[in-house]
Amino acid sequence: MATPTYLVTGGAGFIGSNFIIHYLQQHPGHRLVNLDLLTYAGNPDNLAEVADNPNYIFVKGDIGDYELVKRLFDEYDFAGVYHFAAESHVDNSISGPAAFIQTNINGTFTLLEAARQHWLDGPGQVKPGKEGHRFLHVSTDEVYGSLGPEGLFTETTPYAPNSPYSASKASSDFLVRAYHHTYGLNVVTTNCSNNYGPRQHPEKLIPTIIRHALAGEPIPIYGDGRNIRDWLYVLDHCKGIELAFNKGRAGETYNIGGKNERDNLYIAHKICSLLDEKKPRQEGSYAELITFVTDRPGHDRRYAIDASKIENELGWQAEEDFESGIAKTVDWYLEKWG
Repeated sequence: MATPTYLVTGGAGFIGSNFIIHYLQQHPGHRLVNLDLLTYAGNPDNLAEVADNPNYIFVKGDIGDYELVKRLFDEYDFAGVYHFAAESHVDNSISGPAAFIQTNINGTFTLLEAARQHWLDGPGQVKPGKEGHRFLHVSTDEVYGSLGPEGLFTETTPYAPNSPYSASKASSDFLVRAYHHTYGLNVVTTNCSNNYGPRQHPEKLIPTIIRHALAGEPIPIYGDGRNIRDWLYVLDHCKGIELAFNKGRAGETYNIGGKNERDNLYIAHKICSLLDEKKPRQEGSYAELITFVTDRPGHDRRYAIDASKIENELGWQAEEDFESGIAKTVDWYLEKWG
């Protein structure tokens, strides 16, 4: 019997690399092909522990390169796609939006088109042997816009993206939806809240706080520090993605959130207090380094996800709360940078 093989896009990035490591531990009989262009967000070191695994194959390439993607489908006959690849740094989308349109919209279209050609004979006509083959699209809660002090994003919240990044992700979500409704492609979309944990890009909020603190440099916090996000430990997210792929209903969206609303100032103080315990400064608390900087243009005030659909339908539960997850995260970065 042929080894089931799955395409993972953007697997050298933060969430994708955590997913690959988790997946190969859980499914030693499956094979993963990681297609990643290794832009600034992708780091091969994230996958050092699976580099010698015979069921892990790395391909450097662009998800927007149709000939490459088609060749990979033909060569490996993928039973599924886990689509993580995306430009995701909001600040970068403000200064250079073109790359976000190219990767997040055109790249997603290329993948969908290759999957459609490989798995379907026509609209609603699945090729023999391709039954159950599925395309899972990883998206974000930022497509829903900004919340007031109350309420949660659900799967039926109207889209209202406020940055070029979130607009490009919203567009990709709609393409995935259209390929299901028009062609019958077996798709599932997940929209997650802010992830944190090992292997995150150093420009993101939590690694930035840790990096600046350890270097004794000012810790930059946008605006008044009161922007609120729902924080999700990356391994909990990876388990939710796998569950949605295996058990989710075709064409459905599942929101994955940690039920851990924290504002940026709380996060900075929490990390500083953990560092005070684990690696004390000689000259006072790390919290003395917290510095407010000019706010980001269009900075959404609050995101928070209602994850009850994936909890009730598929049985997913976050295993980490923010306090347990951030302690593990700080320990990982201390080992890496400390």
